Amino acid sequence: MSKSSLHRYFLNNGHKRLHKWIHYFDIYERHFTRFRDTQPVMLEIGVEGGGSLAMWKEFFGPGSHIIGVDINPDCKAHEEAGIDIFIGSQDDPALIDSIFAKYPNIDIILDDGSHQMAHMIRSFELMYHRMSAHGVYMVEDTHTCYWQDYGGGLRKKGSFMEVVKEKLDEINAVHTRGELPVSAFTRSTDAIAVYDSVVIFERRPQGFRQAPVTEPM
Repeated sequence: MSKSSLHRYFLNNGHKRLHKWIHYFDIYERHFTRFRDTQPVMLEIGVEGGGSLAMWKEFFGPGSHIIGVDINPDCKAHEEAGIDIFIGSQDDPALIDSIFAKYPNIDIILDDGSHQMAHMIRSFELMYHRMSAHGVYMVEDTHTCYWQDYGGGLRKKGSFMEVVKEKLDEINAVHTRGELPVSAFTRSTDAIAVYDSVVIFERRPQGFRQAPVTEPM
């Protein structure tokens, strides 16, 4: 059972509808806590009842900017000070362009949208390279990567999880002795974390890696 502050918020929520797997809360705190009270910009795909956006506004503190993306126009009703809602599909380049035109320095992206493979992959392609150089990109409910009705399947080509596996090689491209090119992803990604139903990409510019040896005095 999680003991995180976000889990306590969830249990005491009397504001708006909020639906989360319990084990997500510890993951959120592990990767998002460094952004608290720094006035971050966060984008969450999937608004539904608006409870998650309200939770992030509370968690990150005054001055934070929370962006929601949803295909349902009714979600506009969840806008308030510090929460901005864009209506459209998460794989629409024009929509993504309009978001980054208004918020060019997004620190956190959380994909809790359709969970369809094509949407997850396209959203990552459209946004990962455009977000903050020290940002965090999280995709949750990745168990759908194994479900055929979401375009997934175990080891199925075109599944988002297969893309993640390719990225595990790509982050290590400098060690493949020329078999893989050192890409923009390699140069901008510090870590990939894989949990039950969650994948996280931690961004940080990568310089020349060193492995010095020190001798005993």
